[in-house]
Amino acid sequence: MQKSRLGLAAATLIVALPMLQGCFPAIVAGGAVGVMSMYDRRSTGTQTDDESTEWKASQQIPEQYKALAHVNFTSYNRRLLITGEVPDEAAKSAIEAAVRKMDGVREVYNELGIGAASSLGSRSTDSYIDSKVKARLVDSQQISANHIKVVTERAITHLMGIVTEREAKVAVQVARTTAGVIKVVNLLEIVNDSEVKRLDDQVRGPLKTTPGSSPVENR
Repeated sequence: MQKSRLGLAAATLIVALPMLQGCFPAIVAGGAVGVMSMYDRRSTGTQTDDESTEWKASQQIPEQYKALAHVNFTSYNRRLLITGEVPDEAAKSAIEAAVRKMDGVREVYNELGIGAASSLGSRSTDSYIDSKVKARLVDSQQISANHIKVVTERAITHLMGIVTEREAKVAVQVARTTAGVIKVVNLLEIVNDSEVKRLDDQVRGPLKTTPGSSPVENR
Protein backbone atom coordinates (compact mmCIF):
# COMPACT_ATOMS: atom_id res chain seq x y z
CA MET A 1 0.00 0.00 0.00
CA GLN A 2 2.80 2.38 0.95
CA LYS A 3 4.56 1.65 -2.35
CA SER A 4 1.41 2.46 -4.34
CA ARG A 5 0.93 5.73 -2.46
CA LEU A 6 4.49 6.78 -3.18
CA GLY A 7 4.07 5.84 -6.83
CA LEU A 8 0.87 7.84 -7.10
CA ALA A 9 2.50 10.87 -5.47
CA ALA A 10 5.44 10.71 -7.88
CA ALA A 11 3.20 10.26 -10.88
CA THR A 12 0.94 13.13 -9.84
CA LEU A 13 3.99 15.38 -9.78
CA ILE A 14 4.99 14.16 -13.25
CA VAL A 15 1.50 14.86 -14.62
CA ALA A 16 1.41 18.29 -12.96
CA LEU A 17 4.74 19.51 -14.37
CA PRO A 18 3.40 20.71 -17.74
CA MET A 19 0.68 22.73 -15.99
CA LEU A 20 3.21 24.31 -13.66
CA GLN A 21 5.35 25.43 -16.54
CA GLY A 22 2.75 27.57 -18.31
CA CYS A 23 2.45 28.31 -22.00
CA PHE A 24 5.12 27.61 -24.60
CA PRO A 25 6.84 31.03 -24.64
CA ALA A 26 7.29 30.89 -20.86
CA ILE A 27 8.77 27.42 -21.09
CA VAL A 28 11.38 28.48 -23.61
CA ALA A 29 12.16 31.75 -21.84
CA GLY A 30 12.49 30.08 -18.48
CA GLY A 31 14.67 27.24 -19.70
CA ALA A 32 12.27 24.65 -18.27
CA VAL A 33 12.76 22.48 -21.35
CA GLY A 34 16.18 21.58 -19.95
CA VAL A 35 14.52 20.18 -16.82
CA MET A 36 11.99 18.23 -18.88
CA SER A 37 14.80 16.75 -20.97
CA MET A 38 15.97 14.51 -18.15
CA TYR A 39 15.50 10.88 -19.20
CA ASP A 40 13.42 11.90 -22.24
CA ARG A 41 14.33 9.98 -25.38
CA ARG A 42 13.60 13.00 -27.53
CA SER A 43 16.39 15.48 -28.06
CA THR A 44 16.02 18.86 -26.38
CA GLY A 45 15.44 20.36 -29.82
CA THR A 46 12.60 17.94 -30.54
CA GLN A 47 11.03 18.61 -27.17
CA THR A 48 11.12 22.32 -27.90
CA ASP A 49 9.58 21.71 -31.33
CA ASP A 50 6.82 19.61 -29.75
CA GLU A 51 6.00 22.34 -27.24
CA SER A 52 5.95 24.87 -30.05
CA THR A 53 3.71 22.65 -32.18
CA GLU A 54 1.15 22.29 -29.39
CA TRP A 55 1.02 26.04 -28.89
CA LYS A 56 0.81 26.79 -32.61
CA ALA A 57 -1.84 24.11 -33.18
CA SER A 58 -4.06 25.70 -30.55
CA GLN A 59 -4.02 28.87 -32.66
CA GLN A 60 -5.25 26.97 -35.75
CA ILE A 61 -8.75 26.18 -34.52
CA PRO A 62 -11.17 27.91 -36.94
CA GLU A 63 -12.84 30.89 -35.29
CA GLN A 64 -16.39 29.53 -35.71
CA TYR A 65 -15.59 26.50 -33.57
CA LYS A 66 -13.61 28.05 -30.72
CA ALA A 67 -16.61 28.75 -28.49
CA LEU A 68 -18.19 25.33 -29.04
CA ALA A 69 -15.19 23.02 -29.09
CA HIS A 70 -12.94 21.66 -26.37
CA VAL A 71 -9.71 20.69 -28.11
CA ASN A 72 -6.34 19.56 -26.77
CA PHE A 73 -3.15 19.06 -28.77
CA THR A 74 -0.33 16.75 -27.67
CA SER A 75 2.82 16.55 -29.76
CA TYR A 76 5.42 13.85 -29.16
CA ASN A 77 8.38 13.39 -31.49
CA ARG A 78 6.58 15.56 -34.06
CA ARG A 79 3.50 13.31 -34.04
CA LEU A 80 0.40 15.34 -33.16
CA LEU A 81 -2.56 13.94 -31.23
CA ILE A 82 -5.87 15.85 -31.22
CA THR A 83 -8.32 15.05 -28.43
CA GLY A 84 -11.44 16.65 -27.02
CA GLU A 85 -14.95 17.27 -28.27
CA VAL A 86 -16.37 19.16 -31.24
CA PRO A 87 -20.00 19.75 -32.29
CA ASP A 88 -19.93 17.87 -35.61
CA GLU A 89 -17.86 16.06 -38.24
CA ALA A 90 -17.31 19.31 -40.15
CA ALA A 91 -15.53 20.83 -37.15
CA LYS A 92 -13.48 17.67 -36.64
CA SER A 93 -12.33 17.65 -40.26
CA ALA A 94 -11.65 21.40 -40.37
CA ILE A 95 -9.40 21.30 -37.30
CA GLU A 96 -7.46 18.33 -38.63
CA ALA A 97 -7.02 19.98 -42.04
CA ALA A 98 -5.71 23.16 -40.40
CA VAL A 99 -3.02 21.45 -38.33
CA ARG A 100 -1.93 19.16 -41.15
CA LYS A 101 -0.63 22.27 -42.93
CA MET A 102 1.79 23.05 -40.11
CA ASP A 103 5.51 22.62 -40.72
CA GLY A 104 7.32 19.91 -38.81
CA VAL A 105 4.32 17.68 -38.10
CA ARG A 106 5.05 14.11 -39.21
CA GLU A 107 1.71 12.52 -38.39
CA VAL A 108 -1.70 13.63 -37.12
CA TYR A 109 -4.00 11.44 -35.02
CA ASN A 110 -7.50 12.89 -34.90
CA GLU A 111 -9.20 11.40 -31.82
CA LEU A 112 -11.80 14.16 -31.41
CA GLY A 113 -15.21 13.04 -30.20
CA ILE A 114 -18.49 14.41 -31.56
CA GLY A 115 -20.68 15.99 -28.93
CA ALA A 116 -20.89 18.62 -26.23
CA ALA A 117 -17.69 19.76 -24.54
CA SER A 118 -16.82 17.59 -21.54
CA SER A 119 -17.64 18.87 -18.07
CA LEU A 120 -15.08 20.04 -15.52
CA GLY A 121 -15.85 16.91 -13.52
CA SER A 122 -15.12 14.67 -16.49
CA ARG A 123 -11.82 16.43 -17.13
CA SER A 124 -10.84 16.08 -13.49
CA THR A 125 -11.57 12.36 -13.69
CA ASP A 126 -9.42 12.11 -16.82
CA SER A 127 -6.54 13.84 -15.03
CA TYR A 128 -6.90 11.42 -12.14
CA ILE A 129 -6.79 8.47 -14.54
CA ASP A 130 -3.59 9.91 -16.04
CA SER A 131 -2.09 10.00 -12.55
CA LYS A 132 -3.13 6.42 -11.81
CA VAL A 133 -1.67 5.11 -15.06
CA LYS A 134 1.59 6.95 -14.36
CA ALA A 135 1.68 5.60 -10.81
CA ARG A 136 1.15 2.04 -12.00
CA LEU A 137 3.91 2.43 -14.60
CA VAL A 138 6.23 3.46 -11.76
CA ASP A 139 5.05 0.57 -9.59
CA SER A 140 5.58 -1.95 -12.40
CA GLN A 141 9.34 -1.30 -12.25
CA GLN A 142 9.52 -2.50 -15.85
CA ILE A 143 9.52 0.82 -17.67
CA SER A 144 10.29 4.44 -16.88
CA ALA A 145 7.12 6.52 -16.67
CA ASN A 146 9.16 9.37 -18.19
CA HIS A 147 9.18 7.49 -21.50
CA ILE A 148 5.38 7.34 -21.77
CA LYS A 149 3.07 10.27 -22.50
CA VAL A 150 -0.39 9.53 -21.09
CA VAL A 151 -3.37 11.51 -22.40
CA THR A 152 -6.86 10.59 -21.20
CA GLU A 153 -10.03 12.07 -22.68
CA ARG A 154 -13.52 10.82 -21.78
CA ALA A 155 -11.82 7.88 -19.99
CA ILE A 156 -10.07 6.86 -23.23
CA THR A 157 -6.34 6.66 -22.54
CA HIS A 158 -3.88 7.44 -25.33
CA LEU A 159 -0.25 6.35 -25.02
CA MET A 160 2.61 8.09 -26.82
CA GLY A 161 6.36 7.64 -26.52
CA ILE A 162 9.48 6.08 -28.02
CA VAL A 163 9.75 2.54 -26.67
CA THR A 164 10.79 -1.01 -27.41
CA GLU A 165 8.25 -3.72 -28.19
CA ARG A 166 8.60 -5.07 -24.65
CA GLU A 167 8.08 -1.63 -23.10
CA ALA A 168 5.03 -1.04 -25.28
CA LYS A 169 3.42 -4.28 -24.10
CA VAL A 170 4.03 -3.31 -20.47
CA ALA A 171 2.59 0.19 -20.96
CA VAL A 172 -0.51 -1.07 -22.78
CA GLN A 173 -1.15 -3.78 -20.18
CA VAL A 174 -0.79 -1.27 -17.33
CA ALA A 175 -3.16 1.21 -19.00
CA ARG A 176 -5.83 -1.32 -19.99
CA THR A 177 -6.01 -2.72 -16.45
CA THR A 178 -6.19 0.66 -14.71
CA ALA A 179 -9.54 1.36 -13.04
CA GLY A 180 -11.62 3.90 -14.95
CA VAL A 181 -10.03 3.36 -18.35
CA ILE A 182 -12.64 2.28 -20.91
CA LYS A 183 -10.30 2.02 -23.91
CA VAL A 184 -6.60 2.35 -24.73
CA VAL A 185 -5.36 3.96 -27.95
CA ASN A 186 -1.81 2.79 -28.63
CA LEU A 187 0.20 5.49 -30.44
CA LEU A 188 3.58 4.32 -29.17
CA GLU A 189 6.52 4.58 -31.56
CA ILE A 190 8.36 1.23 -31.56
CA VAL A 191 12.14 1.10 -32.01
CA ASN A 192 14.62 -1.71 -31.43
CA ASP A 193 16.77 -2.17 -28.32
CA SER A 194 19.92 -0.77 -29.91
CA GLU A 195 18.10 2.40 -30.97
CA VAL A 196 16.69 2.86 -27.48
CA LYS A 197 20.18 2.49 -26.02
CA ARG A 198 21.49 5.08 -28.48
CA LEU A 199 18.70 7.51 -27.55
CA ASP A 200 19.18 6.96 -23.82
CA ASP A 201 22.95 7.44 -24.10
CA GLN A 202 22.38 10.58 -26.16
CA VAL A 203 20.38 12.15 -23.34
CA ARG A 204 22.16 10.96 -20.19
CA GLY A 205 25.53 9.86 -21.56
CA PRO A 206 26.83 6.28 -21.64
CA LEU A 207 26.42 4.48 -18.36
CA LYS A 208 29.71 4.33 -16.51
CA THR A 209 30.87 1.37 -14.49
CA THR A 210 30.82 1.88 -10.74
CA PRO A 211 34.33 2.51 -9.41
CA GLY A 212 35.76 0.15 -6.83
CA SER A 213 34.79 0.79 -3.24
CA SER A 214 37.23 2.72 -1.10
CA PRO A 215 38.55 1.01 2.04
CA VAL A 216 37.03 1.96 5.39
CA GLU A 217 39.22 2.27 8.47
CA ASN A 218 37.41 1.88 11.75
CA ARG A 219 38.85 3.67 14.79
